[in-house]
Amino acid sequence: MALVIFDLDETLIHGDCATLWSEQMGRLGWVDGESFMRKNDELMAAYSRGELAMEDFMAFSLEPMIGRTPEEIEHLVEPWVEDIIEPLIYSDATRTIAKHRQNGDRILVISASGTHLVKPIAARIGIDEVLGIELEIKHGVYSGHTVGVLTYREGKITRLMQWLEQEGESLEGAYFYSDSRNDLPLLLKVENPQVVNPDPVLREQAEKAGWPIHHWD
Repeated sequence: MALVIFDLDETLIHGDCATLWSEQMGRLGWVDGESFMRKNDELMAAYSRGELAMEDFMAFSLEPMIGRTPEEIEHLVEPWVEDIIEPLIYSDATRTIAKHRQNGDRILVISASGTHLVKPIAARIGIDEVLGIELEIKHGVYSGHTVGVLTYREGKITRLMQWLEQEGESLEGAYFYSDSRNDLPLLLKVENPQVVNPDPVLREQAEKAGWPIHHWD
């Protein structure tokens, strides 16, 4: 029995849930869709280059949610997950998760997206345990700020180590599946790094290190 960790965006699903939610906020009329997505795409390009300050992206992407209740967001996210996200779930991902469950492994999703998206998406895939970026709630509504260490790059390790201590778990024999160069710190920390549809930087590292490279669709 081992801990098996999955990244979410472009690993379990074919897409980035934060970008897809930005598009949804445009459809809801919360933002000017064209200009908002132009800025979103600029920030995501920086992410792809490994240059994004995640604090900047979260401040941008959470601004339309300021003053809205968690219940309102949850009510809107659930049908969005069903209609938009579910068709993007990699069938190879669900088969891999099933295989690990048969082995008695413990499954965890750790994502650099907000938990308002990560939790319902993971639940749709059948995963209950997640670590994501926590959103601040003040006076019963979202403030537009985050709480604690962001689960991004080295922050994933920080949050994971806290979780391991709380849960009495260890990284002995652990797996981590990811597509992104931004996850190299955590991939280098586990015994069984697994690379899924990697970006060019991660592919080069995986080939040099002899890590398994999976092509999921």
